[in-house]
Amino acid sequence: MEFTEAYKQSGPCCFSPNAQFLAVAVDYRLVIRDVLSLKVVQLFSCLDKISYIEWAQDSEYILCGLYKKPMIQAWSLTQPEWTCKIDDGPAGIAYARWSPDSRHILTTSDFQLRLTVWSLVNTACIHVQWPKHASRGVSFTKDGKFAAICTRRDCKDYVNLLSCHTWEIMGVFAVDTFDLADIEWSPDDSAIVIWDSSLEYKVLIYSPDGRCLSKYQAYESGLGVKSVSWSPCGQFLAVGSYDQMLRVLNHLTWKVFAEFIHLNTVRVPCCATAFKEVDEPLQLDMSELCLGDDFMQGNSGLMSWSNDSQYICTRNDSMPTVLWIWDMHHLELATILVQKDPIRAAAWDPTCTRLVLCTGSSHLYMWTPSGAYCMNVPLPQFTITDLKWNSDGSCLLLKDKELFCCAAIPLLSESSEYSSDD
Repeated sequence: MEFTEAYKQSGPCCFSPNAQFLAVAVDYRLVIRDVLSLKVVQLFSCLDKISYIEWAQDSEYILCGLYKKPMIQAWSLTQPEWTCKIDDGPAGIAYARWSPDSRHILTTSDFQLRLTVWSLVNTACIHVQWPKHASRGVSFTKDGKFAAICTRRDCKDYVNLLSCHTWEIMGVFAVDTFDLADIEWSPDDSAIVIWDSSLEYKVLIYSPDGRCLSKYQAYESGLGVKSVSWSPCGQFLAVGSYDQMLRVLNHLTWKVFAEFIHLNTVRVPCCATAFKEVDEPLQLDMSELCLGDDFMQGNSGLMSWSNDSQYICTRNDSMPTVLWIWDMHHLELATILVQKDPIRAAAWDPTCTRLVLCTGSSHLYMWTPSGAYCMNVPLPQFTITDLKWNSDGSCLLLKDKELFCCAAIPLLSESSEYSSDD
């Protein structure tokens, strides 16, 4: 594994969808680098510090959220002289996102007064009143033809289906939620999952025409759903809950077919392989591995599927130093990774079964079905606080507090024998 030198950044960094460019925010400047050489190919100056960046799906345009202004600026890589500035006046801008066609920008105003669709082609704009959330509550079909936008009026949640071609509302239906948390289309665009806030356990499956296909409620008392995620194949729906359970529903009957619990202590016999980070090699007694629950860190449930849908990794927030990897083929715990420090981020290789994670240290940790490995970043005082894969799996972005570097990742077939000295 080869690491580049460190470069400056001030927050948002992301690869382009076509895997050719890396966009980096440095205060009010947007720096576009070539992924292979990391040479600067474009430099854009914004009117204020950049809070958020997002590439258009075609990798030709990129938007910058200047939420302190508040306004949006968009830039073109192929036409550097082209500029776009979106200012919604007194309504403000709380969030912005691209449409799938890369020619429209959707913004949500402060206090969720309205969602506006801005055209880059003819400067037209369309409004949707009372969006439910600023950054959540909007989902596009994978084919890019339709958008589902959640709204709330008269103390009731609704889903609005819009055509991404004309931006006309194709249908509106009410949903049976107390306080809708989020929405997501299935990978095959045949169903929509909606889940309630943490105050009420409720997961709802709807057809695009508004029919409720299934309603799932694991229990009634206590905090409910923490996170929901479709598997890439679309056959499984994972639901993480506040009762420290991971439940998986199948797409045929929408019934739970697997339940995984995050225990404080894992005892033999257990089929799972356990890897524990230690300062010095020593003889460990793994017959009873106590994972502990004395450290609480937020309530953002970490849950992520491998690209082939065979594995799903989870972090129980009451045990933030432990990463659990579950095998969906055998419906069992495959691996436990016990780190010294809380896990900051974990991400699957988009092209193969390989997982990387970081803990705010100078080490990069990696897991494959053949084992777990640890690599040291050869940069002075560089600690990894976040990481992201390039879409082709060839490169990994590693972020420090004010710096970033990239790591060239060999193909998995060539890297099956990692060692801590690599």
